[in-house]
Amino acid sequence: MKKAFLMVLSLALFSCSSNAQQSKKKDKEEKQYAVTKTDAEWMAQLDDMAYYVLRRAGTERAFSGIYDKHYEKGTYVCGGCETPLYESKYKFDSGTGWPSFDRGVDGNIEYDVDYKIGYARTELKCNTCGGHLGHVFNDGPTNTGKRHCINSAALEFIPSKDGK
Repeated sequence: MKKAFLMVLSLALFSCSSNAQQSKKKDKEEKQYAVTKTDAEWMAQLDDMAYYVLRRAGTERAFSGIYDKHYEKGTYVCGGCETPLYESKYKFDSGTGWPSFDRGVDGNIEYDVDYKIGYARTELKCNTCGGHLGHVFNDGPTNTGKRHCINSAALEFIPSKDGK
């Protein structure tokens, strides 16, 4: 009798957990972005590193990206869909080896949670195509206290026309 009760209780608990996880997974899969492409189309459009970062949520090696020490005035846009993501006036040298910003363009960045390295981090994605950009941390030196740590491979740069 005791064994049967434990078995029923276990099944009930696993059933609840399983349904909740499936529901969360289903919600996440149903998000539709304004720009959607097949995997083959993304592979044809992006170079290997950009594809790895934007579509596979990869990370380029520290100090290897072209925008780490880039200080020209302009706008950093998504390498997948050209959505404006970051203004150069909010870029700072974090010393981490990745471009860092204390804020992004309102509404163009999606905040998500990932557990890829065993604990929760806030992942940053392009809100137009869902491309992985990097992560946000609460250790920025400006008044926002934020550090958007972004992969250069996820970005393209558009210089300011007036130099401002």
